[in-house]
Amino acid sequence: MRSRVLCISGSPENYRTLCEMVQSLPVSLEYAETVRVARARLLHQEYDAVLTESSLADGNWVDVLHLLRDSPYEPQLIVTDPHADSRFWSEVLNLGAYDVLNQPFYEPEVRRILYNACTRDVPSAEVL
Repeated sequence: MRSRVLCISGSPENYRTLCEMVQSLPVSLEYAETVRVARARLLHQEYDAVLTESSLADGNWVDVLHLLRDSPYEPQLIVTDPHADSRFWSEVLNLGAYDVLNQPFYEPEVRRILYNACTRDVPSAEVL
């Protein structure tokens, strides 16, 4: 069974890049370009994880975190940021997100974090 991941990004290019990176994983990525679109999807679909950019056209990662807290499905939140540092990483984790991915994306890290978030397990070497 494939895990479902909602990718919230103002950049369709980032979404396409992520899709290519995880194509061999049992993960299905879906796209939302704004918090508003993500809210509508989260009301009607179950996701194992949500991957969001830190800043979006109509909100930010904290807004997404609040959406997930109201969701009956409790998906894991992964935040992406091109300028993520240890302070940002600490803030994200302390507020309850699962992890942070730096941009530009590094494929092994993307695969590891998404797989772990979706399965909440340590992946085997064969999967990565």
